[in-house]
Amino acid sequence: MRLTMTVNGTEQVLDDVWEGESLLYVLRERAGLPGSKNACEQGECGSCTVYLDGAPVCACLVAAGQAAGRDVRTVEGLTDGDELDAVQQAFLSAGAVQCGFCTPGLIVAAHDLLARDPAPDDATVREALSGNLCRCTGYEKILDAVRLAAARRAEVTS
Repeated sequence: MRLTMTVNGTEQVLDDVWEGESLLYVLRERAGLPGSKNACEQGECGSCTVYLDGAPVCACLVAAGQAAGRDVRTVEGLTDGDELDAVQQAFLSAGAVQCGFCTPGLIVAAHDLLARDPAPDDATVREALSGNLCRCTGYEKILDAVRLAAARRAEVTS
């Protein structure tokens, strides 16, 4: 099938897509966007989290055919040109990136949280990130990164 969708603000037309392929596979292998990671393929780890029509989803659980005509935003699409998003920059600054496999999904989840709640408490952050697994950290630096991103966003808006 021919799949047409908007990815990171640009219309993508991809040919010879099997409608049962995962959106994750299409993004990584057909659209050349390797940011979202393929870890569990069961929606358990959160490494492949992307926005689909503004809502975070596990791209491994979305069939390619379900994305037809829809808007997809990946971790690569959070940047503003060459400028990293505040959440992306905070993950770097706080040292929240280790092996990096979980990082794209955590960044998208944190980005979504801060869009909904610009000043979340720790319990809210933990709940929002609970669908994302990290095998390298104790999560403290990840929490630090979300706190830092929230503080930096607050500075910009005040």
